[in-house]
Amino acid sequence: MGGLKDELLKAIWHAFTALDLDHSGKVSKSQLKIEYLLKKLTEAMGGGWQQEQFEHYKINFDDSKDGLSVWELIELIGNGQFSKGMDRQTVSMAINEVFNELILDVLKQGYMMKKGHRRKNWTERWFVLKPNIISYYVSEDLKDKKGDILLDENCCVESLPDRDGKKCLFLIKCLDKTFEISASDKKKKQEWIQAIHSTIHLLKLGSPPPHKEARQRRKELRKKLLAEQEELERQMKELQAANENKQQELETVRKKLEEAASRAAEEEKKRLQTQVELQARFSTELEREKLIRQQMEEQVAQKSSELEQYLQRVQELEDMYLKLQEALEDERQARQDEEMVRKLQARLLEEESSKRAELEKWHLEQQQAIQTTEAEKQELENQRVLKEHALQDAMEQLEQLELERKQALEQYEGVKKKLEMATNKTKSWKDKVAHHEGLIRLIEPGSKNPHLITNWGPAAFTQAELEERERNWKGKKTTE
Repeated sequence: MGGLKDELLKAIWHAFTALDLDHSGKVSKSQLKIEYLLKKLTEAMGGGWQQEQFEHYKINFDDSKDGLSVWELIELIGNGQFSKGMDRQTVSMAINEVFNELILDVLKQGYMMKKGHRRKNWTERWFVLKPNIISYYVSEDLKDKKGDILLDENCCVESLPDRDGKKCLFLIKCLDKTFEISASDKKKKQEWIQAIHSTIHLLKLGSPPPHKEARQRRKELRKKLLAEQEELERQMKELQAANENKQQELETVRKKLEEAASRAAEEEKKRLQTQVELQARFSTELEREKLIRQQMEEQVAQKSSELEQYLQRVQELEDMYLKLQEALEDERQARQDEEMVRKLQARLLEEESSKRAELEKWHLEQQQAIQTTEAEKQELENQRVLKEHALQDAMEQLEQLELERKQALEQYEGVKKKLEMATNKTKSWKDKVAHHEGLIRLIEPGSKNPHLITNWGPAAFTQAELEERERNWKGKKTTE
């Protein structure tokens, strides 16, 4: 633990010197940004930031203290509360990385191979990237510097393919020189290219490094808070002075009140008498107000009851309207079924008429054949037999058509009953709606009298006439 604290002391002491210390050697919680520093260390160690753990620490923090000293911060990091599971070397490397970034402006550093400009040989160097320069040394102790690569907005970095036995190559182009560098692996190569590219981009935009910009924002925020605190102190002083003035005024008023107390004693009797009178009047007014309030409550209750009845009535009318819509829909469907049955009946009547005409024609031909000569009787007999067979077939077809017609009539009667039921239902709903102030006008149902419908419109004869003609035709056939 002692070696870890030495590393912490080395890095955090320099970090504290970059912050604004007060006269007591402490930094206030708003200036220290403990959360920011701990988060940077956690990210450098490759761990995840646990906000809940930090919130728990803030709850247990002693609010009576006006700051946190360097030693207390070292103890906080060294006790492993925010570095649990990390070994000393990982924590030390993370502290050095945060120290290099925040204090020394080192954006990235590490060993890479560099190609010489004269002898063209490859030599391992320790590279250090800063906001506007890349320095390379013999080793990481930074004692023997071998050169610098000055970065500006005209520089660029490019990736190179592997060649001459060297891998992970990239190129840094400046106005006067070009530097070929080889990283240890592809990941390091990509990290260096990205870091150099970001640095050149910031130089082109004229922006400072991210941590410096954040530091500047924190300083501006501290100045703003300090100005607000000074303004608050000034307002407190003004309030204190105003309070003293008010105290003096109150003392003067107190003296005047003491002088007035003697006069008030004389008027106390009059006041008591007046108070008794006012109390009696107030009691009368209070009783009157209670009576009025009770009447108003009764009126409100009556209005509420009327409103509920009205809403219930509206709901009943809406329900009746929906049921009426259903009844009208049933009536419309029944009319459609009736129309379909009428068309079917017209088609059957048309086929029956054609068959009857054909049968009458055959019957006339048969009568003419009987009145012919006896010589042709045998031949006519044969033809009559054939025609009787045909007539028998036609009669069977006619009976089939008659059966289909009866079925169609039964369907028609069923549809007519449905229509009558829908009409009666519609009529009952019409009476109900008319009883409720006639809000909806009903659609009147059609005529209930049965009519035969053909393809050319209503038939010229009724169902009874059609049945009478059929009985007459069967009687004539039986007589023959």
